[in-house]
Amino acid sequence: MTYSTLMVHLDGGRPNAALLDVAAALADQYDAAVIGIAACRPIPIATCDGYLGGEYAVIEREIVADELARAETEFHAHERLARHSLEWRSIPTLANLAHVVAEQARAADLIITTAGPGFADLATHADTGDLILRAGRPVLVVPDGPATATFSTIMVAWTDTRECRRAISDALPMLRAADRVVIAEVAIDPIDARAPIDDAAAWLARHGVDADKVVARMKGTSIDTLAALADGVEADLVVAGAYGHSRIREWAFGGVTRDLLLHSRRCTLLSH
Repeated sequence: MTYSTLMVHLDGGRPNAALLDVAAALADQYDAAVIGIAACRPIPIATCDGYLGGEYAVIEREIVADELARAETEFHAHERLARHSLEWRSIPTLANLAHVVAEQARAADLIITTAGPGFADLATHADTGDLILRAGRPVLVVPDGPATATFSTIMVAWTDTRECRRAISDALPMLRAADRVVIAEVAIDPIDARAPIDDAAAWLARHGVDADKVVARMKGTSIDTLAALADGVEADLVVAGAYGHSRIREWAFGGVTRDLLLHSRRCTLLSH
């Protein structure tokens, strides 16, 4: 198993340099083709009488076209991506962007995106939680600012759920390439957690991955405990299962909040 095709989801409304750097590094590592994608929908222009004339529709279309063109230019201008570039997809739409990008995920093995700037900018960036729930592909979330794509130490945030089993399988190419893999579980009762984590580690071993096992008793909240574990092992990447309710854009891993996983200083690989 490898990642032969990566899809990198750009935000047309802001720079994407850190995202493209990570995509280029992974494309080099896996000798993968890269599809760039940006989707954008118009932001309605309000008027005092509530009436929008044809000229406003033209302005909206021009704004969308400009934002998509900006993202395409940035994608093609990235020198390290040039030899991996397979194609570019610009999608003007009136639909939910997460749904649109998730449909395009059929063409790739791994989606690379950022956490996004917030609900106010969902006209240029797919809601990340919604995208993860719908993509049917693993999603690598790159934090804002510089981030490493050299995943020397990977921590699997384990809990015995379907989503986590999916995530650890989806992450196998990265786990095999890592210098160290740690399977960590935050548990109220560490004794009960031992058998599932032993099975997960044994499964990894049969795939050529030796993993250290950590079962930590919850101290404070699961968020605090998991963050401390990731910092303690100096993890470059956290792998986790994601589940939730896309209709209210809430998702989490075992009680670990969106803020911890998506606004971290490290990349996070999530699967649903």
